[in-house]
Amino acid sequence: MTHAPTYLAETAQAYDAIAVIYEEFVNGSLDRLPLDRAMVASFADIVRTTGGGPVAEVGCGPGYMTAHLRDLGLDAHGMDLSPTMIDLARAAYPDLRFHVGSMDALDLADGELAGLVSWYSVIHTPPQELPSYFTEFQRVLAPGGHLLLGFFESEGGPVVAFDHRVTTAYRWPIDELAELAREAGFTELARMLREPLEDERFRRGHLLMRKG
Repeated sequence: MTHAPTYLAETAQAYDAIAVIYEEFVNGSLDRLPLDRAMVASFADIVRTTGGGPVAEVGCGPGYMTAHLRDLGLDAHGMDLSPTMIDLARAAYPDLRFHVGSMDALDLADGELAGLVSWYSVIHTPPQELPSYFTEFQRVLAPGGHLLLGFFESEGGPVVAFDHRVTTAYRWPIDELAELAREAGFTELARMLREPLEDERFRRGHLLMRKG
């Protein structure tokens, strides 16, 4: 992380500092989110039925979603900026592959992946930097590969920063985020907006897309 942009280094350090608490918070979190699980299951089903292949979760944290993708029948591995998060993921799921890395420069060959999941991991990316992330996702996906995004939605407002509990994050209007992906070469297949639960602050957005 020595030569990383400042926001990447700050994000990694912030997640390192709260990794154990964060792991306790997110473990089992999918159990009470049937709509979110349905989007992930749809992604997994599409990847399997269109030929399968390796799937990466970028920004995997302690690995719970990577393990869920594995349980859905995918050949999944995880990557995260935070070395401490990766240590926790490896300890919790020793049968899965995890490595430290950044979404802006994935250590993957062109067209290597059948699918890519970014589950609330682009939320810390400054808006002006996000188009380059979609370009990188496009690069590593095979033709016809699929992308699933989870993010905080801005409920009709513009892109806005907010005080995420770990470090600064951004809420996006779903149409604007979908347009950025389209400009990078993705075709939208489905979207889902979910209103916040009682203990959540913001609406949740989900986009399922295909390369090309």
